[in-house]
Amino acid sequence: MSAENKYSREFNPSDTVEYSDGAVVSKTIIKKENGNLTLFSFDKGERLAEHTSPYDAFIHILDGKAEVILDKIIHNLSAGQSILLPANIPHSLRAVEKFKMMLIMIKS
Repeated sequence: MSAENKYSREFNPSDTVEYSDGAVVSKTIIKKENGNLTLFSFDKGERLAEHTSPYDAFIHILDGKAEVILDKIIHNLSAGQSILLPANIPHSLRAVEKFKMMLIMIKS
């Protein structure tokens, strides 16, 4: 497959990453020096502990419901909603129910 065809085909992000019982699954779609796009699925109750990132990020919920805590403020998001995560601000995520998300990280 040529590089052009690899990047020009259509796909449904939600169908690209599967749920796994008791786990968080990630699948990197694009990884470049200046940013990346990663898809995640979280089983109900799974979480990412509070952390910071040196880069700005954008999260878009593809399916289900998530709790995103950003700088100690709780944001309850569901499919179709998004949130911006500024660099160096503490944040965490928890699956209120199974959910899938797209994470876009901007490194420049």
